Amino acid sequence: MLNYIWAAMIALGIVFGAVNGNMKEVTEAALDSAGEAVSLCIAMAGIMALWVGLMEVAESAGLIRRLTNMLSPFVSFMFPGLPKKHKARDYISMNIIANILGLGWACTPAGLKAMEELAKLEVERGTPGYAAGGKGILADERKGQNRAGKNGGELSVVTSGKSGRIASNEMCTFLILNISSLQLIPVNMIAYRQQYGSVNPAGIIAPAIVATFISTLVAVVYCKMKDSRKRRE
Repeated sequence: MLNYIWAAMIALGIVFGAVNGNMKEVTEAALDSAGEAVSLCIAMAGIMALWVGLMEVAESAGLIRRLTNMLSPFVSFMFPGLPKKHKARDYISMNIIANILGLGWACTPAGLKAMEELAKLEVERGTPGYAAGGKGILADERKGQNRAGKNGGELSVVTSGKSGRIASNEMCTFLILNISSLQLIPVNMIAYRQQYGSVNPAGIIAPAIVATFISTLVAVVYCKMKDSRKRRE
């Protein structure tokens, strides 16, 4: 969908420029923007290398493990159904820590691994739509019962032409927390502001902390409300 939106915006901009006789300006802007994009990528690559390197140093020094342990009560509060020793807890904690430090690119691998472990948890729980015992699961629409796929692997349950595999409560909670993303150091925004000549690139830190704190607070309240309603059902 985003591809269509961007394509439509570009096409409208070109048509608008042509109608108003500004094709020269449109061409110059396109070339200038291409050059700025390359410069921005180079600048961001250096910043990414710095912060990812610091994360590696922190992990080697045991700091990440300590922060993960400090986050354990919060993880237990947000994910009461997640077993204490489950691997997903570590990945969720690492994802939250990376988000707090503004390292969006560093939190992605941890987020993917967390989702993978949460999916394995659903396999252990025997949730319909997830692979179990190395066998695929496929719905028999005529009988309304599940049956193993012939080739194994992971097959979605299909009922009435739609996928029966749905995200678990833990998956939804994790996704919402990841999107709300409390940030103490918005590295990306600081880099963008510096690249485009801001007098005070770090001036965004205080507003970003307030905005992301509110968004995270709303996310926590929403998740607990939905979780409470689901438990009552």
